[in-house]
Amino acid sequence: MSEKLIAPSVLAADFANLQRDVEMINNSDADWFHIDIMDGVFVPNISFGMPVLRDIVKHASKTIDVHLMIVEPDRYIQKFADLGSNILTVHYEACTHLHRTIQAIKATGMKAGVALNPHTSVHLLEDVIQDLDMVCLMSVNPGFGGQSFIENTYAKVSALKEIITRKNASTLIEIDGGVTNKNAKQLVAAGADVLVAGSYVFKSDDPITTVKELRKLVN
Repeated sequence: MSEKLIAPSVLAADFANLQRDVEMINNSDADWFHIDIMDGVFVPNISFGMPVLRDIVKHASKTIDVHLMIVEPDRYIQKFADLGSNILTVHYEACTHLHRTIQAIKATGMKAGVALNPHTSVHLLEDVIQDLDMVCLMSVNPGFGGQSFIENTYAKVSALKEIITRKNASTLIEIDGGVTNKNAKQLVAAGADVLVAGSYVFKSDDPITTVKELRKLVN
């Protein structure tokens, strides 16, 4: 995949002006909406749930990339498909029967992703990599926005890219957490395809320009 994608994280948006920020993403050079669903159990924070996602989808005109940071994600797969999710990512650490979960996601017509926490080895995905549309590497500890980027992520991206190439898979590599113009080029050079950017985009003075410059930097 030659074109690298930018996915602003709605977790960093202004929830009091959510429609405004959704339309900003629509009007920007961003490719996807990245939407974090947190349950306060798998991660210590609670973000937003189905009603908010439904309203985001109502106004969004781009790919809906949903990242479930929740326990027992299998219970909600069909619900997230019904709400209009295009990609559904579950955490490796939350799935006892990962292969079954991946197949259940794909059976709804959504693309299937698996996220790995910073301490989780990419080699644990060797047996399912050909079934995956995407792997989301957490470059911060999941649960809160605005954290500092974990430097070991570069090595993980390279190791995961090697597995994807060796297994002749078409899996995309997504990076989530602490992405800025300071590390974007290095992440892409290591093999990343999709960059999730939250605080870097939404806390900037001009989010539209920030997205444009970030996309230009990696393409």
